[in-house]
Amino acid sequence: MTPNELDRANPAGAIADAAKRCSNWGRWGQDDVLGTLNFLDEGKRREGAALIRRGVSFSLAQRFDANGPQKGWRRRTNPVHTMLSSGLDAEFGPPEFPHGIGGADDVVFMPLQASTQWDGLGHVFDHGMAYNGRRASAVVTSEGDQLTGIETVADRIAGRGVLLDVGRAIGTNGELPDGFAITAEHLEATIAAQGESSRVGRGDLLLVRTGQMARTRRDGWGDYAGGPAPGLSFTTADWLHTREIAGIATDTWGFEVRPNEFDRAFQPLHQVAIPHMGLFIGEIWDLDALAADCAADGIYDFFLTAAPIPVTGAVGAPVNPIAIK
Repeated sequence: MTPNELDRANPAGAIADAAKRCSNWGRWGQDDVLGTLNFLDEGKRREGAALIRRGVSFSLAQRFDANGPQKGWRRRTNPVHTMLSSGLDAEFGPPEFPHGIGGADDVVFMPLQASTQWDGLGHVFDHGMAYNGRRASAVVTSEGDQLTGIETVADRIAGRGVLLDVGRAIGTNGELPDGFAITAEHLEATIAAQGESSRVGRGDLLLVRTGQMARTRRDGWGDYAGGPAPGLSFTTADWLHTREIAGIATDTWGFEVRPNEFDRAFQPLHQVAIPHMGLFIGEIWDLDALAADCAADGIYDFFLTAAPIPVTGAVGAPVNPIAIK
């Protein structure tokens, strides 16, 4: 079978074959911890910065609050925000500091992948192996990711961003239905429809909009977290690999189409993309305002800065991505 064909009854074989074709193990040396972010160099950041013309900026983050999408799967909860001290303390409580000065402090408890976030390279394994051919147990221990923790890329994720608004180009009323598998042909058709500014190549940070976030804004979260969703087809693994992108983010919970395309599988594209390709994956990004602006001016590339919070040893981290046009 060709890389663009899929045997629903043979997930193990398809995953093994794609892993072999798309592997970046050893490409940047046995000690590499950056994966596809090796493609994002100083020149690519200068290229991205040169795209700032109007100075208009867009936050691509979903709100971090208790009204988020999580439903408790793998103990993932929505952020819990609590005040440690407040204006009530300052106005009605005993003086904390001299001469009338007061203040407020707060705390947040949250799983690091509760809202808009990056998957790090220690997030997914394949048969007990992590990125670059390392044993999973030697990478992520009870103390966290000892080698590819998200802090290793805290200064890396900034450069040329490209939006492929597949929901608008291929879908109905700007949205793809749940379960819609985005193929390489759909990605190429979107590039053709959007024009030159949406070309995708080495070192780019690719954003793929399905429209599912817009649907949740209208209808509520429902089964957004872990339920049916549009997303990347497993067959796009080779496309993502040959394009040599630095990272990819979508407006869905899990990046790839759900239900997954095999008769029995769980996130098979993750199983190839993270531990074998070393690809950074962003999820739960809100791309709607940026997409509307891109559709209005016909420009689909921009400067994107999306540094994760550098929690030492974390296998993923929250981010407030900013796109500037």
